[in-house]
Amino acid sequence: MTVPKAPDAPLKPARIFGPEYRVATFGVLLVTTLIAFEGMSVGVVMPDVAKELDALDLYGLSFSAFLIASLFANVVAGLWSDRRGYALPFLAGVLLFVTGMALAGAASSAVLFLVARAVQGLGAGTAVVALYVMIARVYPMEVRPKAFAAVSAAWVVPAMVGPAVAGFVGQQWGWRYVFFGIIPLVLPALAMLVPALRMGGSAEARPGDGPRSRPLAMTLAATAAAGGAGLLLHGVDRLHLQPALGAVETAAGLAALVYGLHRLLPPAALRFARGLPTTVLMRGFFSASFFGVNSFIPLALQEVKGFTAADAGIALTTGALGWSAGSYLQSRQTGAAHLRIRLGAAMVMVAILICLLAVLPGVTGWVAVPAWIVAGFGMGFGMTTVSVTALRQSPVNEQGANSAALSATDMLGSALSIGIGGALINLVGHAPDQIATGFVGISCLMAAVAFSATVLAGRTR
Repeated sequence: MTVPKAPDAPLKPARIFGPEYRVATFGVLLVTTLIAFEGMSVGVVMPDVAKELDALDLYGLSFSAFLIASLFANVVAGLWSDRRGYALPFLAGVLLFVTGMALAGAASSAVLFLVARAVQGLGAGTAVVALYVMIARVYPMEVRPKAFAAVSAAWVVPAMVGPAVAGFVGQQWGWRYVFFGIIPLVLPALAMLVPALRMGGSAEARPGDGPRSRPLAMTLAATAAAGGAGLLLHGVDRLHLQPALGAVETAAGLAALVYGLHRLLPPAALRFARGLPTTVLMRGFFSASFFGVNSFIPLALQEVKGFTAADAGIALTTGALGWSAGSYLQSRQTGAAHLRIRLGAAMVMVAILICLLAVLPGVTGWVAVPAWIVAGFGMGFGMTTVSVTALRQSPVNEQGANSAALSATDMLGSALSIGIGGALINLVGHAPDQIATGFVGISCLMAAVAFSATVLAGRTR
């Protein structure tokens, strides 16, 4: 808050673009915009990547590799931020992210592309957690909803131009230039971030002394969770080819994943305890349901309905715009948080059920556009409320750990749903009618996940 110049002067409310927060806000928004460009652009050209590298059977895993690496980075960055501030993790994350983009553009095989996606994930995961800690440390509590709304709004420009530009660039010069083209945007962003990142050491809290503040234990837990998720997805994808080996990998991966999550998440989270534990898990439910369908929309529309890459990207564009609108609206609400979370999850569920109609015979694929506006709005309204609620429920010296837990469940939910969706596509087949069947199956599964979120929302109180 700004101190009044005289006893009778009105107290001026804090503003995210006020003099005291302007630099930090621009720093946050610049990095968010870069990551948004990647998120909105890469999904549009992934069908072309899969075809050129003969990797359609790895379509889902190419997304999951990014997300699983992000999960590991989330934990390390959270611990780092609690002890040394958010400045260095933020910078390291952006540099890793750009390195991954360069490697992806230069990839000559599916394996190299998967490695590049993992490097991108390490960078994005580190930067996102540092961003959350920055918001928690820099902004007063009453301003945080507006800060999160601004972060969501930073997706608007990439959402409006990213898919269309990516589709155009992919058609004219090839998908590699979609990755290479993002890299030059980093240089001015980093130059502008330097002053903002200097604020990172001005008001750091003493790190917590609980079990989730121990670096070695948490790093091992993150390794178990990330490795377990990867092994689980590989096993699920192999079940139809090598049932015995796939079953062993699936069971071993699930055991390692549960072991890691038990230590990464707040106590009793896996039992859906009321308050913070369930709030953190809700982030994963939202991400799983939305991105489990979102990642396959370009593939379905291009392969089943004959859309161009640019046309298929319009659905992703409208989803991001709806997300920004929903996030802005939640920042102006003062009602019960659990009701907003429940409404957001219900909107995502309904939108998914409408979206699956897009691949049915006799139904236009354009039905995915209004459906995904509703889905995006539900995500912005409900998921942003989850973030604000979790930080409000967190002690100051556990904000890094809980920010990491939020991002970990986010990434894990997306990785598992996309990986399982890819396995389902591989099981059903890659012909257009088979992809349509797989997309319907994926949509039904993710609608069930969103329905579960509406039921569990009351336990976030």
